[in-house]
Parts: sequence; structure tokens; C-alpha cells
Amino acid sequence: MRAKACGAAPGAAEASHARLCRQESRHGTPGACATRAAVACLLLAGCSPSPENKSVAAPAKPGPPPDVFRVNLDTSKGAVVLEITRAWAPHGADHFYELVRNGYYDGDRFYRVVPRFVVQFGIHGDPKVSQLWSSVRIPDDPVKQKNRKGMVTFATSGPGARTTQIFVNMRDNPLLDRQGFAPIGRVAEGMDVLDRLYGGYGDMPPRGSGPDGVEIERQGNAYLENHFPRLDYINKATVQ
Repeated sequence: MRAKACGAAPGAAEASHARLCRQESRHGTPGACATRAAVACLLLAGCSPSPENKSVAAPAKPGPPPDVFRVNLDTSKGAVVLEITRAWAPHGADHFYELVRNGYYDGDRFYRVVPRFVVQFGIHGDPKVSQLWSSVRIPDDPVKQKNRKGMVTFATSGPGARTTQIFVNMRDNPLLDRQGFAPIGRVAEGMDVLDRLYGGYGDMPPRGSGPDGVEIERQGNAYLENHFPRLDYINKATVQ
């Protein structure tokens, strides 16, 4: 399990979750079981391997971001515009601004596309660049906004562990509010584009058989191109 790679251990929560899954197995729509499992994947998807001592150039530090700014995502399916509001989550908003200004998301794949849940991106295609940024962790922000459809939020592996991975809520996800996921912004334009992203590979392990986050971090886009060639991607992300 990915949790094991991040130092988390299974316990009573997993047993309770398994019982809930059995109770809900006859339903055709996602219930609490599916949602909780997916939330676990969100937590796990923020995991990063321990950084090694490699010589990689430090990222440039841009000036302070405006109180509200927009980020253009030129994707393989069309244009998406994110509007980020610092007052909602200042640590997250500032870090996202720095990542975009440094070109971190250019060429990144939408490696997790789960219809009616989330679209996720933010593991760089070059493992050395991914490793450098995954060592930069930002403090938590209090949850001031709800994870409603279209809200933009950092993934995390636990308290104080947000790094680079971002997801867009593709439905209202109130459970994520209680789990401490603090939205930093919203999709201002292009939800229809996100709806068209390729999601045929399924969710990430252990929930599904889609791309493995650890392998993306280890091998970069080469892993995704070899095993998941139909994934959509960000050509370039820029601050307006």
C-alpha cells in the first residue's frame, strides 16, 4: 500500500472501512465507503520518497503574489483558468504561485482523473525536479472554503506535508473539508475541459489500476508515456 511507503500503518480504520464496503457493495453509486477510500488515495497521493543528496539548481523565488491571481493552464484538451485567492489559504496560494512562476507544471500529466470526484496533477515529468520540490513542504492552512465542485486544493500525505500536487473537485466533497483539505482557489473557466480529460485508466493504486504516484516520482513522464500514453497533460501554466 502507498501508505506504507509514507510511514503510515493500517489499523482499526481500515477494518471499519472494509465492513462498510461490504455493506455498500450492492449500491451502484459511490457511498461513504467509496468516498473514504478515495480520500485515503488523496492523502496517499501526496506522498513523496525521501529526497536523496543530488545536485539540482534551487528554484527561483518570485516576488509576492497579488491577493487574487489567475493561472492559465494550456492543456491538451483546451484552456483552463484557475483563480487563486490568498485570503482562503495564504501558504498554499503563495506556494502555488511560486511553482507556476518556476514552470513546474509545464509538461505535467493529469495522472489521476476520477469522474465525479477529482482531477489531479502536480508530479513533474523530470524526477530530479520532482525530487527537489517534494522536499519543500509548506505549513497547513485552516479550511476556510468548502471543497465544492470546481474548487482547487493541494493534496497532502498528512499535517504539514503539502508539496506540489493539486486536485480539482469534480463534485461537492464535504468529507474533504473535515479532513483538512484547504481550497486555494476555483476554476474560473474550463470545467468542461476538465470533464473531457482522459480517465480510462482508473484511480491510483490501491484504489484502482491507474498510474502509481511513487513510480511517477521515480521515473517521471517516461513511466507515464510507456504505460499510460493516453493521459492528457499541461502544455504550459502561466500567471496572467
